[in-house]
Amino acid sequence: MIREMKEEDLDAVEAIEAELFPADAWTRENFLYELKENPFAHLIVFEKEGKIRGFADYWITYEISQLSDIAVTESSQNQGIAKAMLAWMLKGADEAGCENMSLEVRRSNAPAIHLYESHGFIQAGVRRRYYTDGEDALLMVCPLGGKYDEVTGN
Repeated sequence: MIREMKEEDLDAVEAIEAELFPADAWTRENFLYELKENPFAHLIVFEKEGKIRGFADYWITYEISQLSDIAVTESSQNQGIAKAMLAWMLKGADEAGCENMSLEVRRSNAPAIHLYESHGFIQAGVRRRYYTDGEDALLMVCPLGGKYDEVTGN
């Protein structure tokens, strides 16, 4: 089940973030800022059997949407959770009148790139040495504007 993130979810969210992104993990303060102070942020969690299996944070800033963070526990990967959360966010951004959604992804993260491409994202650029370890990020963009179909992902 996908639902809005609550402050009570932060222990689980922090654990997932630390598991998957040890070098670049967001802190509790980062998540609290997003939850309580950033008027553009929309945070969601994927909960199954009473346990948080994944989460995402995306921003809607007028006609632009930005996916800032998405993660699924290693034990829950390859079960369609990221796909479901991505579809949720794209639909929400489309319904809010956004023209597109953008994101950065590690150049080496082939599974994520494949997921994004399957939902209509295209590579729009490269952010050199974007990550703290020096790896480049691909800038990817998905056009929306009423075109997104939750069922097909296009």
